[in-house]
Order: sequence, then structure tokens, then C-alpha cells
Amino acid sequence: MMRIATWNINSVRLRLNQVLNFVNERKIDTLCLQETKTQDEFFPLDDFIKAGMKYQYFRGEKSYNGVAILSNTKFTDMNHTDYCKKGDARHVSVKFINDIELHNFYVPAGGDEPDISTNQKFDHKISFLNEMKSNFLKDQKTKKILVGDLNIAPFEHDVWSHKQLLNVVSHTKIETDTLLEIIRTGGWVDVMRKLVPHDEKLYSWWSYRNKNWEISNRGRRLDHVWVSKNLFSKVKSGVIYKDTRNWERPSDHVPIIIDINI
Repeated sequence: MMRIATWNINSVRLRLNQVLNFVNERKIDTLCLQETKTQDEFFPLDDFIKAGMKYQYFRGEKSYNGVAILSNTKFTDMNHTDYCKKGDARHVSVKFINDIELHNFYVPAGGDEPDISTNQKFDHKISFLNEMKSNFLKDQKTKKILVGDLNIAPFEHDVWSHKQLLNVVSHTKIETDTLLEIIRTGGWVDVMRKLVPHDEKLYSWWSYRNKNWEISNRGRRLDHVWVSKNLFSKVKSGVIYKDTRNWERPSDHVPIIIDINI
């Protein structure tokens, strides 16, 4: 059994102690981080080695983006795809025993205006998603796990107000349709929505602007765990771990944890 967690940490160096405490307390075997916001030479690899995660693959940038896979279980075939040929650190992948691939993504946020003709950031986001769709169409036989901050809340109850957010980036029709098309054509299962009924509100992100985030609960489910259909029977549990949002100087995202028999 492997316990996998995914977390947009919004600076791994700033929140290193939080991450290490989380790994220890929740007994995480494999941790996938997004928005690490540090160059590779400054990544705190020794701290994770001391925490038992000696297998590491990370790609970072100064102050922006950055993704990492850290594990106490050996992996091979460390790789990445330079989506949209921008040279930013938004994807890494590794392969575990039994040839199971793990992909960790940080999809572009998309800026403020949901218009590909006037907003280059939004155009980048949609192009990135379309490239993901194309890449995962190529092979539906491989056993795969996909995690990360995908910056899209695809379903009605993945946002605090479906009507009010229909024209807000992260819940627009072009984004949600494209994400759901990736799931459909790539043979994926959206783990948390398979485990939690669609009529139940489910969030992983709450804005820093909202001081009373728990009371108002104006969240969005921007973070995801997917598995290929041929792996879903191996998933034993999944939870969005909201406790971290109350920690001192928290990330605005919280981790998702799954237990999978691999």
C-alpha cells in the first residue's frame, strides 16, 4: 500500500516545517508538490532525505512554478514534458514498480479574463490543457496516476457558487469542458469525485482574501488526483485534508491524500 499526497505548497522553503510535519504525522510515502517556487540548487533535498524521502525528482524556478516528487519508495524513468515550449517547471513524471507512472502537474492559472484572444495567460492555459489531452491520448494501456494543481474546478459543486463563477477563470465552460474531455479521452477516473457524491460540496482551495474561510466556505476544488481506469480498483481511500488551512501562514491550497495498493 502506498500513501500519496499532492499539495500546492506555495513555496516549499517558506513552509518546509509544515510539509515535514505533514509527512510525518500523516505517514506519507510519496509527496507531490506544486508551486515550490525555488531554483533546484536551493531545494531542501537534505531535509526530505532526513524525513525518509531519499528518492527525489524536482524542477524549479526562482519565485515561480516548480514541481516535485519525493518518495520513500524507489522510482525510475524520471522525466518531464515542456508544455507549450515555455521552459517553465510545470510537469514531472516518474515510474514506480509494476511500471506505474506518476505525473505531477501545475497547470497555468490563466489570469483574470477568460478570453484566449485578449488574455495571453488564458490562451496559455487552454493550450496547455489541449496538449495534455493530446499526450494522454497516445497510450491508454499504461497504468497511470495524475496529481496536481490543475487550476480548474470542473463540476457544479466543486465551487461555492456555480452561477456566480461561470464567467470566472477556473470554472468557465471552455475550461471545464476541456478538463472533462481530458478525463474522458484519456481513460481517467477522477478519484475524489468517484468517492464523494457529486451533490456534495468539495473544495481544496480557499482564497487568502477570506479571513473566515471555514465559516463562509467559499472554496474551489482546484487540486486533483486521477488514476487510469485499470488502476481504480487499487484505490482504497481518498481525503481532502483541510487541517493545514488553519496552520500558521498556510498555503491557500490543502493536500489530497489517497491510499492505493501498488
